[in-house]
Amino acid sequence: MKLWAGRFSKETDAMMDDFNASIRFDSRMYRQDILGSAAHVKMLGACGIIPPADADLIRKTLFEILEDIEQGRIEFDLSAEDIHMNIETLLIERIGQVGKKLHTGRSRNDQVALDFRMYIRDEMKSIKALLLEMEETLIKLSESNLHTIMPGYTHLQRAQPITLAHHLMAYFQMFRRDIERLDDCYKRVNIMPLGSGALAATTYPINRMMVAEELGFDGITENSLDGVSDRDFALELASCLSIVMVHLSRFSEEIILWSSSEFGFIELDDAYSTGSSIMPQKKNPDAAELVRGKSGRVFGDLMALLTVMKGLPLAYNKDMQEDKESLFDAIDTVKSCLGIFIRMLDTMKINKANMRNAAKGGFTNATDLADYLVRKGIPFRDCHEIVGKMVAYCIEKKIGLEDMGLEEMQKFSGCIGQDVYESISLEACVNGRKVPGGPAAESVRAAIESGKAFLEEVKK
Repeated sequence: MKLWAGRFSKETDAMMDDFNASIRFDSRMYRQDILGSAAHVKMLGACGIIPPADADLIRKTLFEILEDIEQGRIEFDLSAEDIHMNIETLLIERIGQVGKKLHTGRSRNDQVALDFRMYIRDEMKSIKALLLEMEETLIKLSESNLHTIMPGYTHLQRAQPITLAHHLMAYFQMFRRDIERLDDCYKRVNIMPLGSGALAATTYPINRMMVAEELGFDGITENSLDGVSDRDFALELASCLSIVMVHLSRFSEEIILWSSSEFGFIELDDAYSTGSSIMPQKKNPDAAELVRGKSGRVFGDLMALLTVMKGLPLAYNKDMQEDKESLFDAIDTVKSCLGIFIRMLDTMKINKANMRNAAKGGFTNATDLADYLVRKGIPFRDCHEIVGKMVAYCIEKKIGLEDMGLEEMQKFSGCIGQDVYESISLEACVNGRKVPGGPAAESVRAAIESGKAFLEEVKK
């Protein structure tokens, strides 16, 4: 018999039981449910709402159930609907009438909200740890590629020379913002809803702050209606995870391009590549492609959550059972993608010569030639036109700007001297850009040190 069945005169249809049940997916919250219940019943005993001896027995039995679950000795029952009712049923089976006192002063509505926040809180810590590992990998790769020159792109056209370290540290900044967003989101996740009851709190003299402190929450919800109906924290986390996937997807696209024969900038390790069933020569960047593809899955999870919540009146509605599968999927997907991406990056081979040759082609030093002429006293707009004509000439001759003879250059401007070659070398183009945030080795080194300081601070 269901724990809520007193009002009903007939059993629910078996199909309805299956449709209504959430134990298939919310069973992963068993630990949070037991810890939340243990804190709740400890408070009930301390406040004299139930006898302290009963509270102690319930807590002891709850922890025994936790151990049995973790040892694989318990199989959850579909007829008990969800993880909350499964655990309460197990408790009552073991200690009888005393077990029925556990639910005093609370509802499944605020219990669900509590467990969900606790579970999310734990998963956010795991995701943050993976993001920190990603950042450490990027720092390591950047330190070893401070002088690895490559082309920077706009519109996927070669634009100006930079270094691989500078490029990688751009992603460091993206993932840094992801970490900061998670930390900020955590503040709103870590507020305790228990004590809100079904929607109108409780008449029992409960101590909500005692439970919040026991469970490590920073505070309690301040409105019982909002306490049980709020899922902003889930929407916010899904949004944060979607942005993580945007960054991973952009990075994946570059990995896919770089590993192609047309670019040849990197070669992925065999452990993170696959082959073709028909073309024996193929080595496909499937890990990166899957990460790129799974971004759409996480975006869909966010859209599903937004759609579920958009038309719900206060307070709790059964629609909100749909919050968990979407967010669980987003969490699982992001963790999986980060884990594989970190290992793929850490093991890839970097073809430094190919990167340099690509930077040498495509007239990536054209802007520096224009800047050279500016230093000779020519207005920038005139310099832009002069260099544009020089590029057109080089395209016709199939040479680079640095391949032109001095006399050839001087046909375009008499201000050009022998020192031009030093000014338009790849090293000069990169290392002349010493402004903070620029690609010069000293600027990137400073960015790396700043990144290390950020990681140290975040880990405290």
